[in-house]
Amino acid sequence: MTKTVLITGCSSGLGKTTARHFAAQGWNVIATMRKPDQNLAADYPDQVLVLPLDVTNPASIETAIAAGIARFGHIDTVVNNAGISVVSIFEATAKETIRGIFETNVFGVMNVMQAVIPHLRDHGGGTIINITSGVGLAAVPLLALYTATKQAVEGLSESLSYELESQNIRVKLVEPGAMRTTSFTANTMEASQAVSVPATYKPYFDHMMQSMMDYPFPDADEEQVVATIHAAATDPSHRLRYLAGPDTEEMARLRWSTSEDEYLTTMNRLMGQAAWRDGSPR
Repeated sequence: MTKTVLITGCSSGLGKTTARHFAAQGWNVIATMRKPDQNLAADYPDQVLVLPLDVTNPASIETAIAAGIARFGHIDTVVNNAGISVVSIFEATAKETIRGIFETNVFGVMNVMQAVIPHLRDHGGGTIINITSGVGLAAVPLLALYTATKQAVEGLSESLSYELESQNIRVKLVEPGAMRTTSFTANTMEASQAVSVPATYKPYFDHMMQSMMDYPFPDADEEQVVATIHAAATDPSHRLRYLAGPDTEEMARLRWSTSEDEYLTTMNRLMGQAAWRDGSPR
């Protein structure tokens, strides 16, 4: 039987590439986004169903799941990819912005999972893949809110991986590294411009932004990240985490294989914090 995957956040970037990859591998794909772009189904009209879905709107989630099942008969895998971010000074970030990031990145993931788990259970099982980030393993400056949401999803997913095993549902995390040329990054920077930087933080903010530009790791390859998502979807084991990117791999090594002092010393150096402390701001 042909397997079916539902993917959120397919309007661009990683979500769109993931939808195309699964279709190319012979899957049925329910490609969802807030504003449907039917061009996504052009190459695979029989396999790809493009539907509206807003992860912050439970009714739209239920409608999309029902339409996907009506078209393909079942759902085997869900990829929670939709997400937003902002680069900002936490103190200066509006509460509405904070709530918006949590509504999409955390509560949106919860909304989709609560809606789809009954179907997966009744269908005999399945797989839920939550896309987090390297910051789910190791926090970085100026991304406090994004980091908080991804670490929340990491904890949620690990706990649910035990709970849902009783229902033959596997929960997996894919943790991509930085992909600075994607539309996600462009949207992040656009949103970040709306948050003012207090004068007292400006020298530090400018230094850390330059450090981001001088990031010492190569970007994660989008196609490789997508291949990792597909690998997680087809892995029958109970493995939880799938690293995808050289920076994520190094952060995992530092977090899990070194002392706390060595971890913090190395992260401070890699992120540019050590240079700031040494009195050499850019």
